[in-house]
Amino acid sequence: MAALPEEPAEVVAVKPDPDAGTPPQLTAAPPAAVVATPAAPPAAAEGEVAGSGGDAAPVKPAAPGPAASPTALDRQTLVAVLQFLRRSNLRESEEILRREARLLGDDLGAAALSPAGAGLLGAPGGDADAAGGEALLSRVTTAAAAAIGGSAATVASSSPGVAAVAAVPPGKVGGGVAVEDQPDVSAVLSAYNQQGDPTLYEEYYSGLKHFIECSLDCHRAELSQLFYPLFVHMYLELVYNQHESEAKSFFERFHGDQECYYQDDLRVLSSLTKKEHMKGNETMLDFRTSKFVLRISRDSYQLLKRHLQEKQNNQIWNIVQEHLYIDIFDGMPRSKQQIDAMVGSLAGEAKREANKAKVFFGLLKEPEFDVPLDDEDEEGENEEGKPKKKKPKKDSGGSKSKKQDPNAPPQNRIPLPELKDSDKLDKVMNMKEAARRVRLGPECLPSICFYTFLNAYQGLTAVDITDDSSMIVGGFADSTVRVWSVTPKKLRSVKTAADLSLIDKESDDVLERIMDEKTASELKILYGHSGPVYGTSFSPDRNYLLSCSEDGTVRLWSLQTFTCLVGYKGHNYPVWDTQFSPYGYYFVSGGHDRVARLWATDHYQPLRIFAGHLADVTCTRFHPNSNYIATGSADRTVRLWDVLNGNCVRIFTGHKGPIHSLAFSPNGRFLATGATDGRVLLWDIGHGLMVGELKGHTDTVYALRFSRDGEILASGSMDNTVRLWDAVKAFEDLETDDFTTATGHINLPENSQDLLLGTYMTKSTPVVHLHFTRRNLLLAAGAYSSQ
Repeated sequence: MAALPEEPAEVVAVKPDPDAGTPPQLTAAPPAAVVATPAAPPAAAEGEVAGSGGDAAPVKPAAPGPAASPTALDRQTLVAVLQFLRRSNLRESEEILRREARLLGDDLGAAALSPAGAGLLGAPGGDADAAGGEALLSRVTTAAAAAIGGSAATVASSSPGVAAVAAVPPGKVGGGVAVEDQPDVSAVLSAYNQQGDPTLYEEYYSGLKHFIECSLDCHRAELSQLFYPLFVHMYLELVYNQHESEAKSFFERFHGDQECYYQDDLRVLSSLTKKEHMKGNETMLDFRTSKFVLRISRDSYQLLKRHLQEKQNNQIWNIVQEHLYIDIFDGMPRSKQQIDAMVGSLAGEAKREANKAKVFFGLLKEPEFDVPLDDEDEEGENEEGKPKKKKPKKDSGGSKSKKQDPNAPPQNRIPLPELKDSDKLDKVMNMKEAARRVRLGPECLPSICFYTFLNAYQGLTAVDITDDSSMIVGGFADSTVRVWSVTPKKLRSVKTAADLSLIDKESDDVLERIMDEKTASELKILYGHSGPVYGTSFSPDRNYLLSCSEDGTVRLWSLQTFTCLVGYKGHNYPVWDTQFSPYGYYFVSGGHDRVARLWATDHYQPLRIFAGHLADVTCTRFHPNSNYIATGSADRTVRLWDVLNGNCVRIFTGHKGPIHSLAFSPNGRFLATGATDGRVLLWDIGHGLMVGELKGHTDTVYALRFSRDGEILASGSMDNTVRLWDAVKAFEDLETDDFTTATGHINLPENSQDLLLGTYMTKSTPVVHLHFTRRNLLLAAGAYSSQ
């Protein structure tokens, strides 16, 4: 997986100081950006080097050793190989090896072509039989590497041709480019420069297809996963080597055999018919630079390996070794249903070790302070006596006691802002509201209040609602951000500096006096972006608003003055989503440049850069304890990132389309995700497992939200419906034993209909946002569409 070529300058790895006793502070100096790259730098990771002519081939780096002096045997061996390459009509490889041979003596190049050199092959007239050639090659593979000392030179045998590899000084690429740099497009593509017979590709593929279809049922489902990645790589190899008619025939014959959820990728692939088309195509580069991951049982893998070796099907075996990562597990093979649940992303499934890291999914301990009781609250004193049970953002299972949650991160793991007096007041209000909260369940569903944006002409691109449900914001395609008050209290700006100096700052109602009544209105329009606004987010204290746009910026607006305070520039392309941390101060953004960035409001540079997705980061969400960030992407995966060190700690695969919505359960244990495939998937964060699938929507799921106590999950979709699901039932009696965690043998119950509590249609309004009020009233929003 590659860090992005778009922003090499920002990609800085920061090593923790071994002498420092405290964890690295997130509020580091602005320029320090920490990069989370789950894989090594692409150019180095997969051993690709660009040869002098821009060609590249897989190289296994040899341990540097003293340069051996050329002996007669070394010269003889090299000359023999040059002669063999000339006979096999491999001019490019011969040229590269001749150039390298000059390291050992200028006369070797000429010697290879002289009659004496020709006789070195040991057969009269230099005609060696195939067996002699193979024997020579096996000798050369070891001898040549030794002869060229510290350089990594190997000659790889492949049937029916031979690919020779250039020797390159360690750390350098042919043109003098450091391996650490971003992958050169030609270097990436030239790995397809194989010498296989193009007419045999269809035969190889159909032979494997026949073998898999005739294998036992238990192995067939697992081995069928090979069809798609092999099909793509073989097609790209044919196109790259300019066998256009063979490529077209290969595509037409086999593209119909691929799974339906790869149709969009195949449409992109079908447009790549010439070598020139491949250079600027991101999907193709993704496929080349990231190994496609398949999870297969050991029995199935041995069966495949034996078949390919018996048939001497080297072309396919080379692709399996070069471009696929086979994650082998011991145990029973998985069924078709189990595999289908987990596959579908751009790079296959997640490797099992990707989900092994410990995740602190518990909630942070709430600060303790006295809750003053008003007179009218005395009858509700029983509830107020146990506010922990009713506190928002937690469910009853996770918040009954005041003890620290054993799964919670240490309180000071990341620096969080201190509570201001206004925050404490707000928490008190929150608890009072919680005391009057409706307990939801299958027998007690929430009322739904729908905010329809009229005359938006499909221009509504983002919505958010404050935690206390007092304000709603819309981001629009005309680049404006519009804020409405949804209570009788109007929106007012702070008075001018001259007027503020006249106010008595000691008065009890100073917060009221600083507001200018002349500015009061139900709607405020914020101008500043130069493109559609795709994401909006209110700060928890309602003093600030974030918006992100196609113009590549994230803007921070003051809700006291309704002006823009900061423009954060870091993304070079459209920014699709942004969200404040539940504690304020930090926020996250994700965009077309495939990375998510963590920011702090008082830093103009990002604190962390989360790189690893293979396509746009379409949605972002903070974990309730603010120590983790979830990102959903058009590569059809969801990743969970650790805010402290920038590491990717979970990769969830299973969606068959780009992900557009994320929601953490209030107790922090579970994650719900929604995508263009209309499915809502449920994940156990601690075990890194899919634990449920909710089917019902017929279009993209754009909004997901858990009720305040976590009993109900609401989903909103482009199919103009809001659906309510029984979250308690969905998460009870989960099978998360060690075997399931180790192998991914998930057994999803087919119980979507049992979990569906209600479906609510709008007339013609796609649902783009959902929000539960503190009393568990459900608010929904969308723009009326006349179609």
